[in-house]
Amino acid sequence: MRLLIMLCGFLLLWGNGGGVWAASDKALALRQAQGLTAFTPTEAFLSGNFVADEMNPAFIFGPVKAFVASRPCPTTWLLEAGPGGKDTAAEYTLYLEEDCPDKVVHYVFIDQSALTPQQWLEWREKFHKSKTEPEYGDTKARFDKACQDGCAVGGELRFIQKNGELLTRSPEDVLRVDYKFAPIYDLTQQKKISP
Repeated sequence: MRLLIMLCGFLLLWGNGGGVWAASDKALALRQAQGLTAFTPTEAFLSGNFVADEMNPAFIFGPVKAFVASRPCPTTWLLEAGPGGKDTAAEYTLYLEEDCPDKVVHYVFIDQSALTPQQWLEWREKFHKSKTEPEYGDTKARFDKACQDGCAVGGELRFIQKNGELLTRSPEDVLRVDYKFAPIYDLTQQKKISP
């Protein structure tokens, strides 16, 4: 009986990304090369929705933890070690590592769970200056409408890397077409998508 309880506990942790298994040599090498260390994201980020296109997102997906649960291989959250790590004042980069026998995939997320749509736009102004409103103004308005409809965004899947190589396809396309991970909100039509 005691052995059965221990086995069940192990399976629960393994299935929930608890980090019980040992990472593969390939995963460890990629972590070291990119300066990544294990990290536990906030519940606000994990429970939040996300987009998968930086410039012109068409859909909102979510929540993040539903995407994590959809992955067939063990996952671990990672963060850049040192100065490039978490900036609590704005957004920061998180890596979801999926360690499969034939590949290691890093889903590169930006945690924006502390930002409102207005703060999201203001943060971009720091980098894009006068181009911000023309490039992102429409997206901000669509995010505002999504918030009113109960589909606020707290993160962005910006890149996908397979075995250290950046995929050239849009993450939004990969999620919808390859992974069949259904969006919850259509930003173009500005309405929720029925399951």
